[in-house]
Amino acid sequence: MTLNFKNTCASLAAAITLVSAPLSAETLRIGGNFPVEHSSSKAIDMFAELVAQKTGGDIEVATFPAMQLGGAKENVDQVRSGVIFGTWIGTAYLSRTVPELEAVSLPFAYPDRETAFRVIDGTVGDLLSEKLAAKGFETLGWMELGSRNVTNNTRPIATIEDFEGLKIRLQPNETHIGTFRAIGGNPVSMGISEVYSALQQGVLDGQENPYAIIASRQFNEVQTYLSDSSHFFDYITLVVNKRKFERLSDENKAALREAAAEAVVWQRTKAAEEDASAKGALIASGMVFTPISDELRSDLRARSSVVIDDLKGRIGADIIDAVLLEAGQ
Repeated sequence: MTLNFKNTCASLAAAITLVSAPLSAETLRIGGNFPVEHSSSKAIDMFAELVAQKTGGDIEVATFPAMQLGGAKENVDQVRSGVIFGTWIGTAYLSRTVPELEAVSLPFAYPDRETAFRVIDGTVGDLLSEKLAAKGFETLGWMELGSRNVTNNTRPIATIEDFEGLKIRLQPNETHIGTFRAIGGNPVSMGISEVYSALQQGVLDGQENPYAIIASRQFNEVQTYLSDSSHFFDYITLVVNKRKFERLSDENKAALREAAAEAVVWQRTKAAEEDASAKGALIASGMVFTPISDELRSDLRARSSVVIDDLKGRIGADIIDAVLLEAGQ
């Protein structure tokens, strides 16, 4: 056998192997800032598994929770530029890019989570998805971050005067910040990774988060007083780069949407369970729990109503009126 013949046989064998081998999966990277154990991170793991199943292995979703790819602001920028495919993130961090998202952060607007999801699953969610699309994001779902509650190290919250002067950490959302100014607080915007040490060192008096986040971030170790203020209800948005999403086949786009819908349903149920158990765990750990009275809640709603008027001036009344209408049904 000549050398050329041997080389030809080797080339043919390699070609046959290449043709018969399965094509490698496309890998889509998704980064987030929630801890690994948070229900949203687990839901994203479920999403990744479902995408692999529904696409027959054509697409692999690589997940990076717990700020492995940077903080919330970095993740938003990475998705918008296409450095990563997607992120799951509290809506406040997207409101800098899409201010209309502040419309779902109205103070004291939702009496319960069922109302909050009726709002986001209806016309309001469609309108916000259009606004996100105009900025380069494709919306795949809305998960629960939850009702936000105040903790602090200064005093229990029993009257509206108890908010006076409290230096409270908030997310970078103008409506959130404006609300705490309106009720007498001293709001400070700060990244979540800095909050524990700031509380520990007395740089902050307190913070506000859903019970599950307070527990998972172990803020009970550096905070004494806990309330059920439920001043905002917060969503976690699963968004991906619109250009990259549109390059996928119709079948794979449908698969990603189906996988996201299933993961969102699971997460909402899990989040409700975790919210209740986290509240109990925080109280059991020694935090002093003071429930907010109906009278105080009414005072807080009245004092913060000016924020809604201001927001209408900034982003327009249409979407805010739609939120208030659907929340009030």
